Amino acid sequence: MRPATPPRLPLTALVLSGLALLAAFAWWRLGAGSAPVLVERRPVGIMGTSCTLGGVVPAREEARGTAALAAAERELRRLEAALSTWIEASEISRLNAAAADVAVPLSRDSRALLDRARQLHRESAGAFDITCRPLVTLWRRAGEAGRLPTPPEITAARAASSWEQLELTAEGARKRSASAQVDLGGIAKGYAIDRALESLRAHGLTGGLVEVGGDLAVFGSAPDGEAWEIAVRDPRSETVWGTLRLRAGAVCTSGDYARYVEIEGRRHSHIVDPRSGQPADRAASVTVVAPDATTADAWATALAVLGPEGLPLLPAPGTVEALLVFRDDGRLHASATPGIARLVTPEDPGFVRLLAGEALPAGR
Repeated sequence: MRPATPPRLPLTALVLSGLALLAAFAWWRLGAGSAPVLVERRPVGIMGTSCTLGGVVPAREEARGTAALAAAERELRRLEAALSTWIEASEISRLNAAAADVAVPLSRDSRALLDRARQLHRESAGAFDITCRPLVTLWRRAGEAGRLPTPPEITAARAASSWEQLELTAEGARKRSASAQVDLGGIAKGYAIDRALESLRAHGLTGGLVEVGGDLAVFGSAPDGEAWEIAVRDPRSETVWGTLRLRAGAVCTSGDYARYVEIEGRRHSHIVDPRSGQPADRAASVTVVAPDATTADAWATALAVLGPEGLPLLPAPGTVEALLVFRDDGRLHASATPGIARLVTPEDPGFVRLLAGEALPAGR
């Protein structure tokens, strides 16, 4: 008889899903009488996507775990109310709606996140840019209209997408142009995950997991006492490529496998290169492992724009690891930091060949 398998969180197209969500299912196979138990919570309606919270507690302490998950959910909802551009009354929406040269007060969280976003913009040589909302909006509307943006439209949106149009003040921020817009879609989710994970940790849990929309952070041990296991999937299908093991940190993924716009029969990534104004269509999937989800979230977006040429820009080796699956000449290629070999165990022959430098059919 085979021994019980350790905790394993499958992904759909390299997305780090939660504990049992829609197309991506997670399961913990615990032997009878196991001391640690997992408590789960699946809040609905957070950031317009799926969410799963998990906590590991000693047997018969499930009530403490349940209370911890409820507190983490409240933290997620609090931050969504401040950071979401889909909520008209949020702080970021008020900033976007403000006229030029009007000081907009921001909470400590919003102000800190803008600071971090500016730092990541510099570190990524401009590839990560929260001020590119005019470009993102342009391409989203182009998809709705079924036509490509015109060169003048792209030029105008690029001119409005610049950190030069945004001034950070001691109390908040001020736009230098009314057309300036901020989009925290590439970092807010990671930041909220980090704060929710801190909440779980503060409740003294043995281990914890926070997943929002496929991005995920963990600490401590899974219920069997081992590292958390996350299955890596082929972005073209449901095939499991390998397993990523992690005891502490975050894993975030970007790509065009789930979110995209389709114009004139061609699929375009929802991620826009702020430097060119064009979609980042080269990236099939970018998975980043970092100490915190804020960093992982932003770098997953930045590397989707930069491609493998962006790997040298990552923080010091061993701090942030990345696996890129990208398209060249109609085929899939992979590039990764050295630490990925330590974290990921390949299980699929095709994935082994891809990591060894062999190209695979792109699949679309």
